[in-house]
Amino acid sequence: MNRKRKGMMIGQLARAAGVNVETVRFYERKGLMPRPPRRPSGYREYPGDAARRIRFIQRGKELGFSLREIAELLRLRVDPGRSCAEVKAQAEAKLADIDTKLRELRHMKGALEKLAAECRGRGPTSQCPLLDALEAVERKRK
Repeated sequence: MNRKRKGMMIGQLARAAGVNVETVRFYERKGLMPRPPRRPSGYREYPGDAARRIRFIQRGKELGFSLREIAELLRLRVDPGRSCAEVKAQAEAKLADIDTKLRELRHMKGALEKLAAECRGRGPTSQCPLLDALEAVERKRK
């Protein structure tokens, strides 16, 4: 008898989710994907909504969430006792992290722009003010 299966094998799931097979296995090892049941042949059989879960994980990564944070968001998603306020709190914490990183990047950009402006871009590297400034910072730390 040839029964039609509802589940997907790992390659099918990976294609449906737009990732590679190793990504699916990695998410499984990290606990982001539940371990699927196995067919009598031993192959994993993923439920139909597994691709949606992987896309959720991928989108979370695109928004800057760590895998640990995504795992918490997934728990919030399935727990009817949790509220949207908890999700919003996580999003606001992530926004605060991003703001901190942006401030740090602006500071780095300003410092690098200042150093680059001091360099004429010609002559030997032994007289490069940019390299000298980097070395001076290193001396200050010692």
